[in-house]
Amino acid sequence: MLLDLATESLAVLAYCGVGIVLMALGFVTVDIVTPGNLRRQIWTERNRNAAILLASNLLAVGVIVTAAIWASEGDLVQGLAYSFVYGLIGLIVMALAFVLLDALTPGKLGEILVGNADHPAVWVSAAMHLAVAGVVVAGLS
Repeated sequence: MLLDLATESLAVLAYCGVGIVLMALGFVTVDIVTPGNLRRQIWTERNRNAAILLASNLLAVGVIVTAAIWASEGDLVQGLAYSFVYGLIGLIVMALAFVLLDALTPGKLGEILVGNADHPAVWVSAAMHLAVAGVVVAGLS
């Protein structure tokens, strides 16, 4: 029992490590596709739009990693690989979808979303992040 607990605890830590790496990559991805410094936008300027955009990205990554773990059916190596690969796919597709949404909408979406005024476009972009996560999760089955 204690050996199982130790083994499972190490597996959880490994999954957490992959999840944190992917969320850090998600932060970098959002920072790249939006103008300005994301850290400053959120933590110094308290920009709600930027915070919603980043939060939706982090939630989407978390959903993908969770589904990848579930799909691995207890195989640690497979679960770690699924988590990382499908997480990367999700991040790439979220970035591409953001660029496409920016091209299809008036104005410069990235600039609008990091502006100080609350803007409803941030909810569209956030929904897009979560929808991409749903598609990636469905692709896992």
